[in-house]
Formats: sequence, C-alpha cells, structure tokens
Amino acid sequence: MSIWWSLHLRREAASVPLARRLLIGTMETAGVDPDISYDLSVALSEACANAVEHGGDTAREGSSEAYRVTAYLDGEKCRIEVADAGPGFPGAGRARPGRPEPPDDAEHGRGLCLIEHLADHVHIGNKPGRGGTVVSFDKILKWRKDAPLMVV
Repeated sequence: MSIWWSLHLRREAASVPLARRLLIGTMETAGVDPDISYDLSVALSEACANAVEHGGDTAREGSSEAYRVTAYLDGEKCRIEVADAGPGFPGAGRARPGRPEPPDDAEHGRGLCLIEHLADHVHIGNKPGRGGTVVSFDKILKWRKDAPLMVV
C-alpha cells in the first residue's frame, strides 16, 4: 500500500508543527517504527522552518506567501519534499564534499546538517522556471510488528 499527501502552507511559523503532526500521525497509523518517524519529523521540521524563513521572494507578486510539503510512504521508503518560492539555493545540485558543521554555539545553520544526518538521501535543488528551492529527502522505513499497512 502507498500513502501520499501534499500540503500548501502559508509561510508562517505555525505551519511547521502542523506538517510535522500530520507526518507523525500518518506514520503512526501506518505502523512505522517510532524512531524512524521521529527522525523524519525532525528533518521535516527543519526543511519547513527553512522554507518559512528563506522561501519568499517579495519581488514576485503572490509567490512569497506559501510553500508546499509532499510526503510519500511507499512500502520500504518514505520520501519528503519541501518546495518554496524563494530565490533558490546557491550551489544547489553541485556535489558537496561535505557540509561543514556549524559551531556549537551557532543559533542558525544547523537545519540542512540535521536533515543530512537524519535521512538516508538528501537532494537540494532549485525549481526550474519560476525559481524556488526544493529540499527532498528519503529514509528506508522500519515497521512495527503489528503494522497494519506494512507492505512486504
């Protein structure tokens, strides 16, 4: 069985826990292992927080008000995409030898590092055409033994 959903959210801080709760509820109902659910929910929160903070471009009329979150649970994998209408991500799509860790006392700059540590695969790209950033990440799922929706 596959499950997918997509949200169009306003670029407001209150949207971040909404997306996170929907993801946790979906994975809990499906029977995903709680540790995997937690990792993905933290990664989603970080990606949403980045979209809220950096995902707008006031120069383009109407484009800065929303961002999109899409989640796919399909058998053994969960894939999450967060797309915004911001100016794009500098250097997106180029190979990085490794993102430097921010200093321990840094208040910003940890989000993408956290996503990379919590997910199995991460891709950061710029949307073609009208611009914006797409952060996508996936993780291999583990299932509870009593998982009602697990696909074997």
